[in-house]
Amino acid sequence: MKIYDFEGFPNPARVRIALAEKGIFDQAEFISIDVPNGEHRTPEFIAKNPAAAVPVMELDDGTTISECTAITEYLDHAFDGISLTGTDAKSRAVVHMMNRRAEANLLDAIGGYFHHATPGLGPDLETYQNADWGQKQRERAIDGMRYFDQVLAEQEFVAGDAYSMADITVFAGLAFADFAQVTIPAECTNLSAWRNRVAQRPAIAG
Repeated sequence: MKIYDFEGFPNPARVRIALAEKGIFDQAEFISIDVPNGEHRTPEFIAKNPAAAVPVMELDDGTTISECTAITEYLDHAFDGISLTGTDAKSRAVVHMMNRRAEANLLDAIGGYFHHATPGLGPDLETYQNADWGQKQRERAIDGMRYFDQVLAEQEFVAGDAYSMADITVFAGLAFADFAQVTIPAECTNLSAWRNRVAQRPAIAG
């Protein structure tokens, strides 16, 4: 399988962590898409993903799958190893719920702030910006951090007792926050402690 991505970006990082957690990182061929220089907007790449976003997974039969959740879902069911998307109906539902909350209220919110209220990827790519909306997204991300801090005061991982793709999404969101210079509130000690624990996992620490 091929993974079209740009190393260091938050969503590609989610898939790379998932591959490492499943123990199949070496089975993927990574093809770098030069996002800062607009390669993701070329007709060739848009044919693979109309949303013009990385990552995209291409299977041996030519099928292309975009969206981190969908890619992780495929990896979880196609390969043995740790389950990242839940093991029964209830856990699958909770994992997907918490993963969506992590996307909307942290990772995507940081993205909104970065692309609208900072120079982002530069004027050639940031062709429309709304700074007020971007600042609102920054507030939403900080509220998201406070929410996950409360969640992690009651349980070991974001979706309960087991590590899952929801943890990967929160971890990537916090890394993006670091890059965008949005700091975890000092009072969010549960979130910070969880982050330190997760950072020690072999799939992340290397």
